[in-house]
Amino acid sequence: MGETEQRPTAGSRLGAQENAGISTLEHGQKPPLTPPGKLISIKIQMLDDTQETFEVPQRAPGKVLHDAVCNHLNLVEGDYFGLEFPDHKKMMVWLDLLKPVMKQIRRPKHIVVKFVVKFFPPDHAQLQEELTRYLFALQVKQDLAQGRLTCNDTSTALLISHIVQSEIGDFDETIDREHLAKNKYIPQQEALEDKIMEFHRNHMGQTPAESDFQLLEIARRLEMYGIRLHPAKDREGTKINLAVANTGILVFQGHTKINAFNWAKVRKLSFKRKRFLIKLRPDVNSSFQDTLEFLMASRDFCKSFWKICVEHHAFFRLFEEPKPKPKPVLFSRGSSFRFSGRTQKQVLDYVKEGGHKKVQFERKHSKIRSIRSLTVQPSEQHTEVPKQSSSFAYGDDNDAAAVQSCQQGKELKASVEDTGQHKSPSLKKSPKEGRKVDGAVVSAVEEEEEAATDRMQQNRPQSQQPSTAGSLTGSPHLSELSINSQGGPSVANMSLSPNLSPDAKQSSPLISPLLNDPSCIRTEEEEEVKKKRFPTEKAYFIAKEVATTERTYLKDLEVITSWFQSAVSKEDCMPETLKNLIFSNFEPLHKFHTGFLKEIEQRLALWEGRSNAHIKGGHQRIGDVMLKNIQNMKQLTIHLWKHDEILTELENGIKNSRKLETFCRDFELQKVCYLPLNTFLLRPLHRLMHYKQIMERLCKHYPPNHTDFRDSRAALAEITEMVAQLHGNMIKMENFQKLHELKKDLIGIDNLVIPGREFIRLGSLSKLSGKGLQQRMFFLFNDILLYTSRGLTASNQFKVHGHLPLYGMTIEDSEEEWGVPHCLTLRGQQQSIIIAASTRAEMDKWIEDIQMAIDLAEKSSDPAPELLASSPPDNNPLSVSDCTSLPAGLISDQRPVSISCICWYRMQSLSFYDILQSDENQLSGNLLRKFKNSNGWQKLWVVFTNFCMFFYKSHQDNHPLASLPLLGYSLTIPSESENIHKDYVFKLHFKSHVYYFRAESEYTFERWMEVIRSATSSALRTRALSHREPHTY
Repeated sequence: MGETEQRPTAGSRLGAQENAGISTLEHGQKPPLTPPGKLISIKIQMLDDTQETFEVPQRAPGKVLHDAVCNHLNLVEGDYFGLEFPDHKKMMVWLDLLKPVMKQIRRPKHIVVKFVVKFFPPDHAQLQEELTRYLFALQVKQDLAQGRLTCNDTSTALLISHIVQSEIGDFDETIDREHLAKNKYIPQQEALEDKIMEFHRNHMGQTPAESDFQLLEIARRLEMYGIRLHPAKDREGTKINLAVANTGILVFQGHTKINAFNWAKVRKLSFKRKRFLIKLRPDVNSSFQDTLEFLMASRDFCKSFWKICVEHHAFFRLFEEPKPKPKPVLFSRGSSFRFSGRTQKQVLDYVKEGGHKKVQFERKHSKIRSIRSLTVQPSEQHTEVPKQSSSFAYGDDNDAAAVQSCQQGKELKASVEDTGQHKSPSLKKSPKEGRKVDGAVVSAVEEEEEAATDRMQQNRPQSQQPSTAGSLTGSPHLSELSINSQGGPSVANMSLSPNLSPDAKQSSPLISPLLNDPSCIRTEEEEEVKKKRFPTEKAYFIAKEVATTERTYLKDLEVITSWFQSAVSKEDCMPETLKNLIFSNFEPLHKFHTGFLKEIEQRLALWEGRSNAHIKGGHQRIGDVMLKNIQNMKQLTIHLWKHDEILTELENGIKNSRKLETFCRDFELQKVCYLPLNTFLLRPLHRLMHYKQIMERLCKHYPPNHTDFRDSRAALAEITEMVAQLHGNMIKMENFQKLHELKKDLIGIDNLVIPGREFIRLGSLSKLSGKGLQQRMFFLFNDILLYTSRGLTASNQFKVHGHLPLYGMTIEDSEEEWGVPHCLTLRGQQQSIIIAASTRAEMDKWIEDIQMAIDLAEKSSDPAPELLASSPPDNNPLSVSDCTSLPAGLISDQRPVSISCICWYRMQSLSFYDILQSDENQLSGNLLRKFKNSNGWQKLWVVFTNFCMFFYKSHQDNHPLASLPLLGYSLTIPSESENIHKDYVFKLHFKSHVYYFRAESEYTFERWMEVIRSATSSALRTRALSHREPHTY
C-alpha cells in the first residue's frame, strides 16, 4: 500500500498470503492511491527493538507511513498504535496522519521513528487479536525497563514473571537464573530475582498468549499504566504533571495521582500560549472553578499535549471520525487540528464483523516453540485464550454471547506463534482459523506490596482452586482477589476535592480541646534526641509493630472481658448459658495475650538497651518470642472455634429478648465501644491474620543466614497453619456480622439475615425517576438488590424503597438513551430501574459486582424470598437540627457514624472484599499530627481500623478522643510549596480539611501509607464465578 519498496514482506517470507486488512481502512474500503514523487526512506523501530526501513513518497501524508507499518505486520487493530519521533527541538511528538511526512520529519536519514502504543483501552479484553495483545505486552515490558511504569516490588516481580514465562516457558531454576542474568527487565533487577522466580514457579503450563493476557490484566490496574507525564504548574506555582487517559485528564504529583477530570465533566479544552485551559461543566456538588489553568514549559509543549487530549477524547468517546471543519474564507481562528483515523468503536465493530483473517506470527524473544515443537506438529498448534471469569458486555450482544460461552467452560482458541529468523514480528495464515474472541476477561492477579507467597499461589486466573492458608477465598464471590499496585485498591479516582455530602458549605471540623492541648506538643529537638537513642533497623520496627498492635488488641479484648462483663453483671438481661459461653472463651485469651505483650515489651527494652541484660547478647530478635507464643496459642484454638457459636447465640438472644437488644444497643453507645459490639467478638480471628502478615514481613526481611530467620520461619509456618484452619470460619462470621449490622441500618425490612445470603456491596448511586436523578443508597447481596433513601429517623437509618431479585436480571448500557453519563438499566423480571454513578470507575465496580451476583443467583435457581416487611417503620419525629450532615473533618465527643452513612454523604461505595481487607489492614502507633495552619507537631496515639483513624492521648486511654473517617479522603505526599521540611510525612485531605502526619521511620511511614490507602479508595476487581457452598448459620 504505502510501502513501495520492491521486496517481500515479513509475512510472505513465511509463506503467508498478502493481507489487505489494513488497520485504518473500513471494511470493503480500498487503500488510497500512493502520491507520486520522490521516495524517502524512513527508519522505524518496532516494539521488539528491531528496525525496518520503509520508503514513501515525499508528499505522502503520515497515514500512508502508518498504514505501511501496519500492513507490514499484518496488524488489524493498528489504530491503537502511533508513530513517535523527536522534532527539531528534540521534543517527542506524534506523527500527524494528515500532514505530509516530509514536513514533519525534516531529516529522515538522522531520525528513527518509533512504533509504539498510543491509545491504551480501559480493558485489554477489547483487544481482539493475539498479535495486538503481544505488542501491548512488549510495550509494558519497554515501559518497565524505562522506568515509565512504576509499581511496588511485588507487582514488578509478578509482571516480569509473566514476561519470563512467555519467553522461556515453564519454570526451571537453572534456566531462569541464566535468563535473568542475560536479560535486564528493570534497573537493580538482582534484588527481585528470587521473587520473580517464586512467581514464575506458579505459571506452569501457561502459554505465551495466556502470559500476555495475564501481564496486561495486572498492568492495566497499575496507576501509571499507559501514562505519559507532561510537566506543568498550577495557578499557585506548584509543580505537577498532567497526563491523558481513556477516562479523561489526570493530574499527578510526582507519580501519585491527585486528581482526575472525566471526559463527561470537561466542556472544552484549549490552550493560549503556554497556558493549558480546561473548562468544566457546571456542577453544584463540586468546589472546582469553571475554568482550570495550568502553565507548561512552552507553547509547543502546551500545543502538543492539547493535541494528544483531542485525539484521546475522539478515539474513546466518539462513534466515528470527526468531519473536517470548512476552511474559512478570509481569516482562520484557532487550530485546524483534528483526530484522523478510526475511533475505538469503529475498530471493535470492524473486528467483530470478521473483516480480517487470523494469522500466525513470530515472537522474537520466545524460545518456547523450539522446545515444544518436538511433540506438537505446526498444523496442530493452538493457544488457549484465558477463560472468562466475570465481565459486563458493554453495549453489544456479541460480547454477551462470548461471555456466556466462556462461563460454560468453552475454550476460545487462537493461532499460536510460529518461529522464524526474521527480526520483526513475522506473520502467516493459520492453517486452522481460530474462533472469534469477543470480550474475554480473566480474573485480576495483582498482589499487594507485602502479600504472602502462599496467597500468591491461590491467585491462578486459569482455574478455581480450593481455599488455602492466607487467602480470602472463603466466599463464592471472593475466590479471586486483586490488590492495588501501591499497596491498596486504586481504581477510584483520588481527587483534591472529591464529591462531598449534599451540604456544600461545610463548617470547620469539630476538634476535641484535648487534641489541641499545647502541653501535648513535643518539640522537634526532643524527637530528634529520642530518635538517636533507639535502634534504626527494619527488624526492630517490625517487632515494635507487634507490640503496638498487641496493645490495641488487648484493649479490644478488655472491652468484652472487662467493660461488657461488668455491664452484664449489673443487668439481669442475659441468660447464664450465654454469659458462660462468651466470657469463658474470652478470659483465657485475655490472660494469654497479657503475658504475650509483657514478653514482647521486655524484648524491646533489651533491644533498645534500656536494661543491663543486653550484655548477654541475642536480644536483637523477635522470632523466638513469636514462635514460643504462637505454639502456646495453638492450645487456645478450641476457644477460637467457639466464636462462631458466640456470635450466633448472641444474635439469637437479641432477637428473642427486647431487654437484651436494648442493653446491647446502649452498650454500643458508650465511648469505650468505639466499634460495633460484634466486631470486638471477631477480633481474635483478625489478630491471627495480623500475626501472619507480620511474620511474612520479617521472613522477607531476614537473609537465610540470619540468627532469627529459622525461628521466624517456623513461627510463620505455625501461624499459617492456624489461619488455614480458621479462615473459612472467619469469612462466614464476617458476612454474618455484616448482615446484622446492615439490618440495624435499614427500616422497612424483616428477613434480611437468612441462610445462604451474602453481602457483596453497598454505596451511593443516583436513580432516574420522574423527578430526575435522585440520590439513593444501594445494598447488593448475592440474590437481591435493595435501594433506599436516608430516612428522618433518630437512628439515621435508611428506608427501603424497593428491591429487585437478581434471578433473571439483565444489565443494559443506557448512556445514549438517557443522555446521562455512567448510566445503565437493570431489567428485572417484574421491574426495571435506571441508575447512574458519579464516575466511570465507580460504575465499573457496580457492573462487575452486579453481574457476578446475577450469575450466582442464576446458579442457585431459586428466586429471592420476599423482603419488604409489613411492620411500619420507625417514625420518631426529628427536628431539622437533628438531621445534620456528616462532618468532613474530625469527629469528637460522639460515636462515629456507620459505614453506610459515610458512604451516603461522601458518595462512596464499599464491597465485602474491601471490608475483609480492612480487617487485615489494621495498625496502631504514635504519630505526630499537624493542622494546615498550625506550627507545632502534636504527638498522638493513633489506631487505624474499620476505615477510620481513632486518636488517643496515649495507648493507656480507654476510649478515643476523636475519630476521622477516611472514605473519600485523598492520601498524598506534601509538595515543596507546603513547606513541610520533615521526613516521613504524609497528607490527608478532603475538600478544605487538610491534616499532616509524621511517622518515626521509613518502615512505619510505608506501613501507614499502605493501610490508609486501602481505606481511601476501593479496588475494582474481576473475580471468578465458581459458586461454592453458601454460608450456613
